[in-house]
Amino acid sequence: MWSKKIDNDEAAILTALGEILDLAGEVRWAVDISGRSSALLLALLAAHGQRAVYVPGRTVNRMSGAYRGEGKTDARDAYVIAETSRQRRDFAAIDVPAQLVADLALLTAHRTDLVADRVRMINRLRDVLTGVFPALERAFDYSAHKGALVLLTGYQTPAAIRRRGRARLTAWLTNRGVRGADAVAATALAAAKAQHTTVPGQDVAAQIVADLATQILALDDRLTRLDRQVRDTFRAHPQAEIIESLPGMGAILGAEFVVAAGDLSAYTDAGHLASAAGLVPVPRDSGRRTGNLHRPKHYNRRLRRVFYLSAQTSIIREGPNRDFYLKKRSQGCKHVQAIIALARRRASVLWALLRDNRVFTSAPPVTQAA
Repeated sequence: MWSKKIDNDEAAILTALGEILDLAGEVRWAVDISGRSSALLLALLAAHGQRAVYVPGRTVNRMSGAYRGEGKTDARDAYVIAETSRQRRDFAAIDVPAQLVADLALLTAHRTDLVADRVRMINRLRDVLTGVFPALERAFDYSAHKGALVLLTGYQTPAAIRRRGRARLTAWLTNRGVRGADAVAATALAAAKAQHTTVPGQDVAAQIVADLATQILALDDRLTRLDRQVRDTFRAHPQAEIIESLPGMGAILGAEFVVAAGDLSAYTDAGHLASAAGLVPVPRDSGRRTGNLHRPKHYNRRLRRVFYLSAQTSIIREGPNRDFYLKKRSQGCKHVQAIIALARRRASVLWALLRDNRVFTSAPPVTQAA
């Protein structure tokens, strides 16, 4: 009925919207991208009373095999998406997020990128340091030890650390706010005494290590400021206190939950929320084979990550979460299986808390007789 390539521009989208609505009184809109690139399109559709559904890319790829031809073009993909959404009515609708959720989505996505950059730089630092000073690379956990990174901004070779000595190195670290400066200096000096050979390329490698350490420290400061912004934005949510009251669910994971879960009214019960997070096994029966349960393939991976990480954090301290985890382990479950079982239980608890609009307590709520 209508097939045309348009730019991601407001005027072009509005023109196309008018042409399409003139062809039919009712139009079903479907997209295979629900990220930032389709934000303008979805906002304009919502402004004109139109709702869109999300067709996963994997579904589009599989459905493409049901049509003739092997070529892949934007026009053919659009046709497959349109036909698929016309035949199936079970795709999830896309709601334009409110301002608070949109802000959290941007902040958490940016934080994920920064964390990935930090991991990449630490791996690069360890790789370069291993090539010239392996003893010092083994001495510290650079992903968690800020004092070790501060040390590398000034000293990266065995000879330089030995010349400085323990007393002066301790004073140098103390002046830069390193906690336990004497222990850091002692560990570095022990590593320096274990290597007296100068490796080719040591001077250039030392410059790279110092530069990487400086960048990681600067990135840590950016992450600290960003975490504070995420925390402040999340706590403006009307149910932030309830979400954060669940053990293991801090402000960062709470913000990711709000973004990943979307409209909580879409989950009619706790089972729907757990199913969306991939925490409910699905049957794969065939003939006489019954009760064959497997992990689902289609679920919100970001939502599953939130429940899994929060469950893993909750078992650190004594309480009902740790007790449930230990109970599952005593029943023969492995660590991951026990964590997933706990995450499933916590999904039901969180859904009930949000439904009743009350904070988490270790003791069950007291119900009054009618």
